[in-house]
Amino acid sequence: MGRVGFVYDPRYLGHEMGRSHPESPARLQSICAQLQSSRTWSRLFQLTPRPAERQWIELIHDSSYVDSLERRSPADGYAALDPDTSMSPGTLDAAYLATGGALVAVDAIMKEVIDHAFCAVRPPGHHAEADRAMGFCFLNTVAIAARYIQQQHGVERVLIVDWDVHHGNGTQHAFYNDASVLFFSTHQFPYYPGTGRATETGEGEGKGFTINVPFSGGEDDDVYQEVFRKILVPAADAFQPEFVLISAGFDAHRDDPLASMNVTAQGYAELTNIVAYIAKCYSGGRILACLEGGYHLQALAESVDHHLLALLDS
Repeated sequence: MGRVGFVYDPRYLGHEMGRSHPESPARLQSICAQLQSSRTWSRLFQLTPRPAERQWIELIHDSSYVDSLERRSPADGYAALDPDTSMSPGTLDAAYLATGGALVAVDAIMKEVIDHAFCAVRPPGHHAEADRAMGFCFLNTVAIAARYIQQQHGVERVLIVDWDVHHGNGTQHAFYNDASVLFFSTHQFPYYPGTGRATETGEGEGKGFTINVPFSGGEDDDVYQEVFRKILVPAADAFQPEFVLISAGFDAHRDDPLASMNVTAQGYAELTNIVAYIAKCYSGGRILACLEGGYHLQALAESVDHHLLALLDS
């Protein structure tokens, strides 16, 4: 049975982008309510986040970009950074805590306090570029965590599995020339943000270490599992990752309003089992998952619950 850490902080609710915005505080509230109702909550090891230090953030993001976030953080109201992405007075604190929560979880895993962790954080991160906020994202939490794992803990090879329905452009670009990070993504295409073609496989030393599996829409649990088994598992066998990260978006769910896929909550549990198999083979079981998308509140909550139960059973 896996010992699973859970990162959450009520300050994540302080980030808002407007009452009708799909990336709302209600997402985390629905997850917490589901986990408490199902009693999964009582089986989790609660982890308290800290704000991420700039030295780790700047492994991925330009210093001038971080300065601009601090400069543009509003005292009241909203500051729009792109048509979909705005800052409220609580945004920057939430973003620092989201990234810092992942770093706390990494430390707990590396110290063997826990085996796996799930970070119920917001704002999400995988669209954030080195110098740009976009797609609801400000700091690329998973990318920062990958570099932190390598530089703070001396881990050489990191696998990032991104099953969010939108392509993780920021994460891909962070490691596109890097052979020490294997980036694997399933996503709907052509779809926001427009990246993630199968021909995007990396450059230079990183050639072959980016694997994109674009879907046209309507793919279900069976298709996802076949892709994970036939493409991800052999790639992981060749790469032999020492730590596994998941950009855990749950917006490929069949009920999600922002996409048109057909994954179920049980399907996410099966994908988790496949990733856990990889981690057990090569990473000492080490898995860190960070919440990305998922915008149907009940579907999101149930999918996270199934994901956590699979981690607990691994």
